[in-house]
Amino acid sequence: MIVVDMQNAFVSGAEAVPASKQLIDSIRILLTKARSAHAPVIFLQNDGEIGTLDEPYQIGWELFFSPQPNEVIIRKSEDDGFKGTSLQQILDDHNVKSLAICGVLSEMCVAATARAALARDYAVWLPHDAHATYDVPAGPGSDSVPAALAARVAEWSLGDEIMICASVDEIVFMKQEKDSSELNNFII
Repeated sequence: MIVVDMQNAFVSGAEAVPASKQLIDSIRILLTKARSAHAPVIFLQNDGEIGTLDEPYQIGWELFFSPQPNEVIIRKSEDDGFKGTSLQQILDDHNVKSLAICGVLSEMCVAATARAALARDYAVWLPHDAHATYDVPAGPGSDSVPAALAARVAEWSLGDEIMICASVDEIVFMKQEKDSSELNNFII
């Protein structure tokens, strides 16, 4: 399971994404399921520029959920959680073949990480209720786009290879028990 940029600034306080409460509840359910199955949980944490909401070592930069001792935090400075990080190596070390991805922002870091995972031949699940973004402001010749629609467009833009489900309730983490060499291979 990859939890993308669930940092205080994006999900709490005045700058939180719309529907942040529902997002937090959904990701809490996913975390409980993954932890109960002893599936690998990886938190991506974005290092923003100085003065941004996610500026390193500021309150807004801190992770909203507390990782357990056996869970990994990967700091990144790109939208794609694989680019310039140890994410690929960690997934290889755990023999992961499929991923559930959740977090913020749908059209940026969530989509970029999902797209990169698909390009690396992972099976990728994206629960609709476990990612979110901000409203898109009006631009030249266009109206604003509500956050829920922007999130849906981000899903759609990922193409046919991604598996989108309506709810985290549809995600099940299970160990594959073929032989001892595959004990860390999780089916989602």
